[in-house]
Amino acid sequence: MSAAQAQSAPVVQPQPAIAAPVFPIATDARLAGDSRQTRFVLDLDRTVPFRAFALSDPYRVVVDLPQVSFHLPTGAGSGGRGLVKAFRYGLVMPGGSRIVFDLTGPARIANSTVLDAANGQPPRLVLELEEVDEATFARSVGVDGRSPSKQADSTASGATAGPPAVRPPPTTVAVATPPSGGPPDTRPVVVIDPGHGGIDYGTQGGEVPEKNLVLAFGQALRDRLERAGKYRVVMTRDDDTFIPLGDRVRIAQKQSAALFVSIHADALPKGEGSAQGATIYTLSDKASDVEAERLAEAENRADQIGGVNLTEEPADVADILIDLARRETRTFSNRFARVLMNDMKTSVHMHKRPLKSAGFRVLKAPDVPSVLVELGYVSNKGDMGNLVSETWRSRTAEAMARAIDAFLAKRVANAAGERPDKPAPIRAKP
Repeated sequence: MSAAQAQSAPVVQPQPAIAAPVFPIATDARLAGDSRQTRFVLDLDRTVPFRAFALSDPYRVVVDLPQVSFHLPTGAGSGGRGLVKAFRYGLVMPGGSRIVFDLTGPARIANSTVLDAANGQPPRLVLELEEVDEATFARSVGVDGRSPSKQADSTASGATAGPPAVRPPPTTVAVATPPSGGPPDTRPVVVIDPGHGGIDYGTQGGEVPEKNLVLAFGQALRDRLERAGKYRVVMTRDDDTFIPLGDRVRIAQKQSAALFVSIHADALPKGEGSAQGATIYTLSDKASDVEAERLAEAENRADQIGGVNLTEEPADVADILIDLARRETRTFSNRFARVLMNDMKTSVHMHKRPLKSAGFRVLKAPDVPSVLVELGYVSNKGDMGNLVSETWRSRTAEAMARAIDAFLAKRVANAAGERPDKPAPIRAKP
């Protein structure tokens, strides 16, 4: 290149790196007051929009925010004061965070605002609750579970208008699709459902909450299945996001899943002795024992923990077809549970009663064979050591993958004209 060409050549400027989003940070939270009036204060590094509203059954107040990084002191929210028994906080969907207050009784939001930094104090979100009777509470809640009054909205006190109450959409996961113009992906779909997430921590028996333990295992199982290339694997969540129970089921149904595997870790309440080992649950209207009933009741509270309670059922399907599909699906689910137990017991310590049943809402897809696997007890030192062990996760994921291979063998062979080992989809009434 000549000197003249060099002088006339355009200068390529290096492109600045795209910075990762920096979310607002919550640094402290505190309660003050008594059983008649209670104030909640959240310290922030900047002002944020928000919306606050009340829910009943049980009594709760929910605050929805943009995504916030919670750097609160250890144990924040586990204790209460005045009208608040306890509160939880966390990511409820990408871009949205939530704080849920469990109340001691009916209360209304008397005031809610965000204060600018002043007099050495950081920006603060302030929520003031006031005791009311049940009739007043019912009027403040409104028919859709949100307060129709301005007192429940952040705009009532001059705060910037905030987002509506967050409800994660049914498809909050990224689903791989074949390249445009390419052949359709006919591989069976396996949905892996790491329990809890976001604001719902699950059980806590040590340093690591259940939601993190089961996500790590779900990712290990996904990676093992994807390496084999036999299935298309869909995760109900692949990060620390809250997904309502009904949406987890709908994800499996929307993907026409051949199998749904929900991953959890149990814990016995203090004073109820010790238990150890993995347990596999299938759906039943009647729990197989008292412990199964307790666990199902605890897991089915997840939507209340997240501040929503989604119990809608499809109204436009034929009841007879649903019943037939459910029966067939339960047969397939029970079959897979037995296969899974036989493979897992060669590599994993199992509970003394490894096969149980209960009314888990997350297993209620009428057309998708589903099981819920309790990997172990976080309340047991030995099980907890396994749950945090990468070697144990790998060995257990390998055993579960072998069981999935055995169960879905007919489905994989469907290309040769064999009937897939999966109940037929439900059709709506004409």
